[in-house]
Amino acid sequence: MSQLTRTRSKASAGRSAYGIGAIRRTLDVVVVVLLSVVVVPIIAIVAIGILLTDGRPVFFRQSRVGENGRRFTLYKLRTMRVVASGPEVTATADVRITRLGGVLRRTAIDELPQLWHVLRGQMTLVGPRPESDALARRYPESCRPILLARPGLTGPAQLHYREKSAVAPPNWSDVEAYYLQVLVPLRVAADQEYLGRPTLRRTLHYLLLTALFVTGLADVQRSVGSQTASE
Repeated sequence: MSQLTRTRSKASAGRSAYGIGAIRRTLDVVVVVLLSVVVVPIIAIVAIGILLTDGRPVFFRQSRVGENGRRFTLYKLRTMRVVASGPEVTATADVRITRLGGVLRRTAIDELPQLWHVLRGQMTLVGPRPESDALARRYPESCRPILLARPGLTGPAQLHYREKSAVAPPNWSDVEAYYLQVLVPLRVAADQEYLGRPTLRRTLHYLLLTALFVTGLADVQRSVGSQTASE
């Protein structure tokens, strides 16, 4: 039995602790329906751009850990070159990112297809990042409970610790180890602070911050700075 499966089994009796509730679910559906009028044409235009500049596939898909440890296939607009291998963690200066992909990632446009997952109930608007299977299996034991929450399109950790934070300091040679040992605890702490009191007001607050980030009016990324330690 894997560590993630054991974590899911231990927490099965308390799954409602991370439930999104009727108000947040209603907000999810209303926002997605309203945005679809604008989002669908944007996705279509960007998809054509990817096809013309970098070819197929247009969409990136990957198995991610969903609510209560259930896997689902996540879709995003592809922003990276198709390569045989590479680290699971993507930093700002990653050489695999295409020119158009860099723009899409800075504006989070590549994540717009995830609104479909929100509508289906696989994700919610505000919550923890949907983690890949490979990285979830390597999470520190103390951070594993966050993998039981319904993942979010945006959230405190996704706003405060984005790709700039994923750039490992010179004393770290392994970007994945840096992510798991330094960033994951910080991201989990930020998400748990929200999940401990996920009120409508706080949810709307993070949605507003996300809108400001996407339009380039605000960048609330936090510097890891002195919180890092050598590998």
